[in-house]
Parts: sequence; C-alpha cells; structure tokens
Amino acid sequence: MQHSIKLKTILQSNYFYYFLIIFTIIYFIFTTIIIKYRTNISDFTNLEGTIIKINYDDDKINFILKSDEKIICTYYLNKQDNINLLGKKVLITGKLNSLNNNTIPNNFNYKKYLYNNKIYTSLEVDKIKILKDENIFYKIKNVLTQKINAYDQKVKTYLNLFILGNKDFLDENIYNIYQSNGIWHLFAISGMHIGLIILILNKFLKKLKFKKLIISLLLTFYAFLVNFTASVLRVVIFYLLKNILDYFKIKLSSFKILLLCAIILIIINPFIIYNVGFQYSFLISFALILMNNKIKGNYIQKIFKISLISFLVSLPITINLNYEINILSLFLNILYVPFISIILFPLSIITFLIPIFSPIFNGFINLLEYSNKIFYQLNINIIMPKLFIGTIIIYYLFLYLIYLNNKKYYFIILFILLFFNKFVYRLDSNYYVYFLDVGQGDSSLLISPYKNEVIMIDTGGSYSDYHISDKTIKFLKSQGIFKIDLLILSHGDADHAKETLNLLDKLTIDNIIINKGNINKLEEEILKKGHIVKNYQSKYFNYININKYYNDNENESSIISYFDILNYRFLFMGDTSKAIEVKLLNDYQIKTDFIKLAHHGSKTSSDYNFLKYINPQLAIISSGRNNIYHHPASETIKTLEDLNIKYLNTQTSGTILIMINKKGYTIKEFKP
Repeated sequence: MQHSIKLKTILQSNYFYYFLIIFTIIYFIFTTIIIKYRTNISDFTNLEGTIIKINYDDDKINFILKSDEKIICTYYLNKQDNINLLGKKVLITGKLNSLNNNTIPNNFNYKKYLYNNKIYTSLEVDKIKILKDENIFYKIKNVLTQKINAYDQKVKTYLNLFILGNKDFLDENIYNIYQSNGIWHLFAISGMHIGLIILILNKFLKKLKFKKLIISLLLTFYAFLVNFTASVLRVVIFYLLKNILDYFKIKLSSFKILLLCAIILIIINPFIIYNVGFQYSFLISFALILMNNKIKGNYIQKIFKISLISFLVSLPITINLNYEINILSLFLNILYVPFISIILFPLSIITFLIPIFSPIFNGFINLLEYSNKIFYQLNINIIMPKLFIGTIIIYYLFLYLIYLNNKKYYFIILFILLFFNKFVYRLDSNYYVYFLDVGQGDSSLLISPYKNEVIMIDTGGSYSDYHISDKTIKFLKSQGIFKIDLLILSHGDADHAKETLNLLDKLTIDNIIINKGNINKLEEEILKKGHIVKNYQSKYFNYININKYYNDNENESSIISYFDILNYRFLFMGDTSKAIEVKLLNDYQIKTDFIKLAHHGSKTSSDYNFLKYINPQLAIISSGRNNIYHHPASETIKTLEDLNIKYLNTQTSGTILIMINKKGYTIKEFKP
C-alpha cells in the first residue's frame, strides 16, 4: 500500500514529467545524433536469420531478415520456390549492396528511412534455404494473410489496408489521389480502428473475469500483426497503462498517460521520432486532448473541429512531405471520416469474417474510389515550399498561444507566417543550374534569380512506367515553383523526352521547343498536349540553339543549347555525334565554361579537337548507375583526362548543382 502511495505521488507530480522530458531529449540526441551506426556485415558466404517482413512484387520479393542485425533483401523467385516465407528461419547467400541517398534534393531518402529503422545494408539474394518453420504467431499471421489474399483483387487490397495495415496492393495512382485529397491518414490503423476493436471485444468478453487482461493480450498480438506501427502502439500502450493505473487506483490525465506512452516508445526506440506515423499520431492526439473542451456542437460540427485541429497541428509535417496544401481536404475529412469509420472499416471486419458480404464491401470501395477521383479533379492545391526549422518552431509557438488565449489575430499571424515562407524563396538572387540525376537519361534545370523564370532542358525517362519526373516535380514544389516557363526537348528519344507527358499532367509548362528533325510518336503526343513554340525570348538567360543541321538521325538533330549566365557559358549537347561537333567548330568560334557532354559520355560523341577548342572548366556526364550501355565510354574518359578537363558524373555525384552570382560560382553534389 505504501509503495502504491509513493508511485501515485511520483506519477502525479509535474516535476516528474519535466525530468522525463529532459531525460528523453538528452537520450534521443545521444542515441540518434551523437552515436553513428553502420553494418557489422562486411562479407559472408552464408547468413542465417528470420524473415520478419515481406512484400511480394510479381516475380520478386523484398523482405527484412532479422539476423544479428536487420537487413533489407531482394530475391527473384523461381517457380519451385516456397513463397510462404514470413516468419521462417532461413539460410541465405547473396551479394551485399550499398544503400543510396536521394540524389534529387528534397525527395524521399530511402537510405535515411532504412537507417531510422536500424537497417544499414541491403542484400541481393541468390539462394534461400528454409531451416525452420515459423512459430505459432507467424503461422496465425500467414493464415490471416492467405485468407485475405483469397478475395478478389480490390477487396483483397482494402482488407489488407484496414485489417493488416498493408498498403502494398494499393494502386499507386489511387494512393496518390488519397494523399492529394488529404484523407490518406484515415486508412492508417489508428485509435479509431482500435477503439472499435476494443468495443467489439468488450461486448463479447463482458462476462469474463479477466476481460481486460485478455483484451490487452489480444491488442498486443494485433500490434504484432500490423508490424508494430506507431499509431497502433500508441493506442495499445495507452490502453495497457490506463488499466495498470486503474488497478493501482492512480488517476492521471489523458495528456500525462499519452506523454508516458510517447516516452516509453522513444526509450525503446529513439529513432521512432523520425517516423511520420509517430509524428502525426502523437501530435494530433496531444492537440485533441488539449482542445477537448473546444470540440462541441452536433456531430458534423465536432467532425469539422476535429478536422481543423488535426489539419493545423499536422500542417508543417504535411508541407515538408508533399510541399503542397489541399484546402479541400478539410471538407473531405468531414465527408470521409464517418464514411470510413462507421461504414467501411466495420464492413471490412464483417467481410473478413463473412465472405458473403464481399460484393457489398466492393460496392462501397468503388464509391470511395470514384468519389475521390472526382474530388481530385476539383482539388484546391497551394504549393508550399519546404519549411525552415525556425519557421516550424514559430508556427507551433503561435498554435500554443491560440490554445491559451484563442485570439483571432494569432490565426492571422499563422497565415502571414506561411505566406512569408512561401515567398521567402523569391528573395534569392542567385542563378541555379541543376544537372538532375534521372538515371540513364538527361534532364537539366535553370532557375533564375527570385525564381522568376524556370527553364528545363530534357525531362529524362525510361521505357518502364516509372516516372522519374515525379521527383523533379517534388523538388520544384519544395522550392515554391509551380510552373516551367520553357521546356527544351533536345530530341524525341524516350530517355530525354518521355517524362514530358507526366510533367504536362502534373505541372504547368508554358512553352515547349522541339528540334526540327523528324517527328516520332512520342513527339506527336507532346504536340497534341503542349504549347509548342519556335522561338522563346528569355528575360534572364541569353539562350540560342547552335545546331542548324537536321537529318533523319534523331541524335544528330538534337538541339544544342548555349546559355550565357553572368558571363559563364554553358553548352547542353543533347545526343549529338562527333560529326556534328566538328561542324560546330567550323561554324562557331565558341568557348564554354561548362558542358553537358553529348550522349551520356558515349564514344560516339566528345570529339578530342572539339573539347580541346571549347576548353571547358568542367564537363558533366549524365548517365545511369550500372547502365547496360556501359556509359560513359572509357574512350571519352581518356579524352577528358588527356585534355586535363575536370568532369563529374551523375552516377557518382548524383544531381550536380552550379550556383552562380556576381561573386562567382560554387558546385554542389547530391551524392547517392
């Protein structure tokens, strides 16, 4: 009894929480910033471990192997392979691969994401041998997964989402629509879902003596089923703590219990702070608890107030994730919160238990997707550049002042703050020339002072459906740029021009210049969708096309773009050949400071005499890592070295930036 009183006194003391917060901050800084981690695996023949997470992608699987450390693995399936590998102890052989950072600025950093999940290396697996079957917990998970995957594709997709928290089956376009509409968070298994599960369990187990213990164990197992996501852990730990406190008859506010939940999770895994799900879940939960007395009115009014609070609290996270705000999302949440929480999620559980409800569930899914596609066309998106850390701190400071005083002018200050952040990027007087790392392709960006003019030369592109330009778009939005003034397509090959169509769908392009050679099918599509011009008068860049030779060869007909920026000269060579380079020497007495070499450094370009005459300070090669063409050619590299010309390659340098002002220029690399 005496120990219980002491525990109660400690837990109810504000000083105890001040101490915990300070201790947790120091612990977080020490364990995630000061200490650096790296893999302990240098080389191996055989490696044993348990497969703790797996994702199937046609003939390929990606899985996490838990050995002495966690490793991300890729394996291409054979017909005879056992694909039910989750939870199994295996022996694998393969080749270690390095992990890469994002090479186009302000995009998702996969290497950092894995690091924050305590994964420091990747492995390309050649062979898998099963040593031991999965334990009972993984067996149950596999049975549930197989039962869900037996449904039709669309039903299977949403059962995976709502029951197992697995979005792997969701179509990428549909995912992007939900994200753009600002309702994607409703699909994450969270307090709303767990609350319904607890309600159902309470009904079924109400007569049992150890009801709370059984529910606690079931919730813990459910957290395992959904891979211990932060939002689920928050609810489960909150439920466990609440029951423990009730047992000892200790009364604590919901805010303090939630604070204890956050601290427990951070102590267990300090890297969880970097988890977006953790940030959203706890920030919104803290805000809703603090503002609980403000959430009054009828059901619709309460939903609106909850949506508004959630929107405002999570806004900095949303901006730095997507670099845009959809104003319509506030109203869409009012519509879809009850639709998903009252209809779709409960129906997913019913459908899982009673398959006969599958057609009804499918009908509601179709309604959800169709209506979201309509709202996607009507969305009101405001491009918001990346927030500085100081801006974020000030933003939350004024949000707290709103909570304390509820003064309307604080809201005005918030909007002024966001308005200032949107236009502070316009105060930059530098010129920027980016050679984007788009893999085996070409794409460059020229950005004028004050972001008043943006010129793109080529877009990149591959023969797959993957859109590298989505990364370019995200980067532009992070800079507060919402349109391209001029797109120059050197020629119509896919690796230079294919992404034009995606850019036209998702961004404004005022003018497009194409070469005067033959028109291929891709260029025909571009002609239908884009505004094609023959000439363009730039306000900030002195630009001319110096290739006047056109024939049936698409490469030789490439536009060769010549720019003069504060007396620094740039040449963008497209895919021109040595023959064209020699003709240029005869027609122009040009010199240059920077040259984007033709044809990705191929041996068909970069003539010795041409490079010797133009005498660049730096040559840029745009080529993909491990490309099948083996670009750049050894002959080209030898030419550069013989002429003592410095060069950078996007393979090793990632995106290359040359920043220019009246004082000179600086070069920055965004290395993988």
